[in-house]
Amino acid sequence: MASTDSLDAITKFAKKNDASFPLLSDESKKTAKSYGVLMAGLFASRTTFIISPNGSIAYIEKKVDPFNAGSQLLGILETLM
Repeated sequence: MASTDSLDAITKFAKKNDASFPLLSDESKKTAKSYGVLMAGLFASRTTFIISPNGSIAYIEKKVDPFNAGSQLLGILETLM
């Protein structure tokens, strides 16, 4: 998961939510901008990118439901496999 929030903010988020996955702080917003998901120059949209083993983008999901993102991701991966 990537966020334009500060490292301190996402660290607190991860601890509060018992996150068991890596978090990326993109406070400079360079990554969000390069992936085309920076909204109003302030924050990243909720978008899932599936990166293939060779480093190319295999799939983009622009309608991410934060309450069902895990099952949504599993469904996408099953379709791609």
